[in-house]
Amino acid sequence: MSVNAHSFAATVTFPSLEGLVTVDHPALLGLDRQTVHVWGLSLDGSAVALKCCHAWLSEDERGRAARFIRQEDQTRYTFAHGGLRAVLARYTGLNPGALLFQAGPTGKPALLDHQGNTHAIHFNLSHSRGRMLIAVTQGQEVGVDLEEMRDKVKVIKLAERFYAPSEYQTIARQSGSGQVQQFYRYWVAKEAVLKGQGVGILSLRGCEILTPDDAVSSQASPSDGAGVQPGWTIRWLACGAGWQGAVARQGEDWNVNVQTA
Repeated sequence: MSVNAHSFAATVTFPSLEGLVTVDHPALLGLDRQTVHVWGLSLDGSAVALKCCHAWLSEDERGRAARFIRQEDQTRYTFAHGGLRAVLARYTGLNPGALLFQAGPTGKPALLDHQGNTHAIHFNLSHSRGRMLIAVTQGQEVGVDLEEMRDKVKVIKLAERFYAPSEYQTIARQSGSGQVQQFYRYWVAKEAVLKGQGVGILSLRGCEILTPDDAVSSQASPSDGAGVQPGWTIRWLACGAGWQGAVARQGEDWNVNVQTA
């Protein structure tokens, strides 16, 4: 199968988060259990937008931002986590700075309600090279991953070591840049599942991606002892030339709806 034949569940663009964080009184968004909302944003904006994002961060988040050595990394972290708060505020009706989070047993953050319990709104964030994807669901865990493809990565060696044999064979059958594209297509699918479940990347090989030709979605097939839950579906996202993205959730009866500020 040629990588050019790949299809996608949705197309995501990455506008500046300026409009998202500076709008006054944004409208609340509804979300049903069969829909995953996906937001694509670029981690840039004006000084006003950066100030808003910084003001919304918790003391812990500000401390993490300050620990980055490069100013560019501090700014991107602030935009990413301030932008996440602005997105989640659209579903809760709360001020972005009033949102509370708690890390689960595996470190995956969860949104809390006003009583300190896990909120019905679940989310996941991925950012890479100045872009980010946010996935939001109602009552279901969700995972998302975004990667900029790098041609210099030795994908055949990495696939042989970390991927299932069927995945390695699919990559090896490609030629040239097709190997890189297929490698990252599997990578974002695996990461979306593992992040959604709060499982570390040590389970990469044990999370096989079953991919029919020209598929917009796929199933994750965990091996015994991998620590990965069965029954998760991946939907691939068209994120522009040089990028791969995917979102994953349990079950098959759900669709992707791309949101914009």
